[in-house]
Amino acid sequence: MKILILKPSSLGDVIQALPVLRLLKQHHRDAEIFWWIDTALAPLLEGDPDLAGVVHFKRKRWGKPRHWPEMLRSIRWLREQNFDLVIDLQCLARSGAFAWLARGKLLIGLDEVREGARGFYDLAVPRQSFHTHAVDWYLSVLPPLGVPVHRNFTWLPERPEAAAEVKRKWPGAFFPSLHSALRTPQRIALQPGARWKNKRWPAEHFAELVHALAGTFPAAQFAILGGKEEQPLGEVIARAAPERCLNLCGQTTLPEMIEWLRRCDLLVTNDTGPMHAAAALGKPLVALFGPTEPRRTGPYGQLENVLRLELPCAPCLKSTCRYEKPEECLRALTPATVFEHAQKLLAPRA
Repeated sequence: MKILILKPSSLGDVIQALPVLRLLKQHHRDAEIFWWIDTALAPLLEGDPDLAGVVHFKRKRWGKPRHWPEMLRSIRWLREQNFDLVIDLQCLARSGAFAWLARGKLLIGLDEVREGARGFYDLAVPRQSFHTHAVDWYLSVLPPLGVPVHRNFTWLPERPEAAAEVKRKWPGAFFPSLHSALRTPQRIALQPGARWKNKRWPAEHFAELVHALAGTFPAAQFAILGGKEEQPLGEVIARAAPERCLNLCGQTTLPEMIEWLRRCDLLVTNDTGPMHAAAALGKPLVALFGPTEPRRTGPYGQLENVLRLELPCAPCLKSTCRYEKPEECLRALTPATVFEHAQKLLAPRA
């Protein structure tokens, strides 16, 4: 059996869709499963034990007419695979079109009104309600296919090569052998960035939190995660405890970022991709929410660790804030409030 899954972006969405892959592979152990993904995110899935291959979607490159022959060759390759099952979890016009052009025997997708993608599908699966979590919605494509839904799987298997690279690039960082036997280090990751500016808790608030945690937990160590564009945010935060902070913004690959999270005891994060990675790993986290709805896209299985303020406009689900007090939904969330919640999660490690 050959299966194609289409979920090209974003990082958090791809991570939330991975249970579909895990359960399909458990049910169809001999299946060859391929994943259609944006090239920028391909390292997340390359070498995955449940995948036969990764199909690159070169969105930016293929937007230029001179690269259309390359796109057509990719479509031709998809058609030559004779997929038995094609699953579109992106439910946009372009993913629906690519799924349809793959010409599989059965095409199933999510029933989303955006861009009319459901017109391409043989079977469209509706969202049970507005507040149905994205993970549960993705998983809802499986029962119509006769695939049982359960939690007996490893969401993000360890990547030994990435783990070894983390140890090589940062020797001694966050590894117990370098700390006193009398002190158990609390390994705390911080994620100050987010795609939307109004989803970012202020870097100055993160710095205050680091100062408070460092004063309460003498052995605490901090890893600041993010892309290259978040380096300035990392610098602001690291100044709160320079000897305890490691600014990793722009320095890790996607697999390395996940291996860092695997070795941490807590993540304090905005609503962004690494939050979903930590939830998938079962790591304790504090998720800071403003304009988005945690019941739809919050950390799966840890909604009790979401902190948000009740404002008339929140959640607005908008990427631009138009409230009379700009970005008040996150700015008014105090470092003291976040510290109190983080302290409770770290207490068992102290």
